[in-house]
Amino acid sequence: MRFLITGGAGFIGSHLSELLLAQGDRVLVLDDLSTGSMANLEFLKGRKGFDYRIDSIENEPVLAETIDEADAVFHLAAAVGVRLVVEEPVRTIETNILGTRLVLKHANKKKKPVLLTSTSEIYGKSAAVPFREDSDMVFGPTTHSRWSYACSKAIDEFLALSYWREKRQPVVIVRLFNTVGPRQVGRYGMVIPRFVGQALSGGPITVYGDGTQSRCFCDVTDVVAALDQLLRDPAAYGEVYNVGSDGEVSILALAERVRALVDPKVAIKLVPYDEAYGPGFEDMVRRVPDVSKLKKKIGFSPRHDLDSILARVIEHLSTHP
Repeated sequence: MRFLITGGAGFIGSHLSELLLAQGDRVLVLDDLSTGSMANLEFLKGRKGFDYRIDSIENEPVLAETIDEADAVFHLAAAVGVRLVVEEPVRTIETNILGTRLVLKHANKKKKPVLLTSTSEIYGKSAAVPFREDSDMVFGPTTHSRWSYACSKAIDEFLALSYWREKRQPVVIVRLFNTVGPRQVGRYGMVIPRFVGQALSGGPITVYGDGTQSRCFCDVTDVVAALDQLLRDPAAYGEVYNVGSDGEVSILALAERVRALVDPKVAIKLVPYDEAYGPGFEDMVRRVPDVSKLKKKIGFSPRHDLDSILARVIEHLSTHP
């Protein structure tokens, strides 16, 4: 098969490209490099079946052409990262909603299957942990731009599911929970590469808030394998799946583990949210997925635990600072 990956120069997209090519599929990447990087694709250049276009998914003629060349679409292109969302809410909203609308519009012409990557941010401030796919969304006020990303991805999901119900456009939605691994950068707020980079540079490791907030981290190779299986399965169309690990760790404990692995002498510094992101910032206290639906569908069980993930990221950033 030939797959189009929008946002394919990002860290997840590059790992997905690598997996698909290894399986003998062909891959076409479309990325404007606003948050992705050609460095993520350098090792794929010249590989049989690989091609890329540097352009925006908002360039409708180019998007229509690339979708027409593909058998199915992994729609990864989106504004990502808490810092980017807080600093550029207009870009966040427009990129996510307009981009998804255009992908669905053109995929629907010939019913090309689309996998839409959504986010655990969808659950907002809900305390109903672990989060199930049918759990309620609980967002903060519109005066806090922090929630614009979650709301824009919720609109993406509503739109995708409406295309499925009304037009029978094949779609499957995945909500990603803190996907991590080599090639991810901490520039936009991704916590593990930021912590590791800070530790390798001599510190301090900066923990936002009091560090009691918790997250679950899943290795990117486990995640892209699940995405691949879901898009190939017509029985998954019209469904939403959490994709991630359910191994919970506090952010302060994560910082302590990174410090122990990199340099026990490095300091850990607590930074108030207001100082990190501006006044009024709200965070999710716990972000834990219920992955029983995914496990039932494809037998999903992550192969990498947190120590394995940290080791891979440390090795990568040590050689690619």
